Amino acid sequence: MRASLIQIDVNPDESPNSRRQRVASLVREQSAADLVVLPELWPVGAFAFETFADEAEPLEGPTYEAMAKAASDAGVWLHAGSIVERDPDGPLYNTSLVFSPDGELARTYRKIHRFGFDRGEAVLMAAGEELVTVRLPETTLGVATCYDLRFPELFRGLTDAGAEMLVIPAGWPERRRAHWSLLARARAVENQAYVLACGTAGTHAGVEQAGHSVVVDPWGEVLAEAGSGEEVLTVDLDPTRPAATREEFPALKDRLLGLGTPRR
Repeated sequence: MRASLIQIDVNPDESPNSRRQRVASLVREQSAADLVVLPELWPVGAFAFETFADEAEPLEGPTYEAMAKAASDAGVWLHAGSIVERDPDGPLYNTSLVFSPDGELARTYRKIHRFGFDRGEAVLMAAGEELVTVRLPETTLGVATCYDLRFPELFRGLTDAGAEMLVIPAGWPERRRAHWSLLARARAVENQAYVLACGTAGTHAGVEQAGHSVVVDPWGEVLAEAGSGEEVLTVDLDPTRPAATREEFPALKDRLLGLGTPRR
């Protein structure tokens, strides 16, 4: 199974519409991949809070249309990163879109953990409530977004739901890049799953982005890592590896907490 992570430079001098078309072209170039992953909030920038309300779009808005067509043209499963979604009832959500190779919307995920400590995303957006997995022909994806990476219980829930590959689009800041790398490997090791973590490059809203998208195997080994600029990171994955790892080192079977009353 081949996965391509497209680490996009979110340049504030490029309009969201221009970026949509450019990114759609990049997706079409990945026709040799099975799965393509984009970053968080790449149409507007994850820290461009002041633009969220103006750039919010309905679920089936311009990003949906461009990415559905790109997925279909390339014939790939596409995790199209996330958008600022305006719900018909009013709230904004940080919503991920996953498309099948025929361009149909397979699942959406509204980000549960919003970043900002009572500012920014944390107050401008509503929280999602549902853990989301997506069944592909060869594996099951568990879907999370950026700040979710700091909450291991979310990933354990995805693993319990059958996830073998954890996909994490992000707009992670450079000043906390060490945490990004550490937490991506930790989530892989503790869940014995692949982690595909796709971030943004460049600087937007004055916040330098970490880049360094990374693919980690179920043993915590880094299989591929991007640099700091715009880049396509492509890696071939063995979809049987998580199950084999869990059989070889069955740590998940020894869980006590979260499964009822611990044995004495």
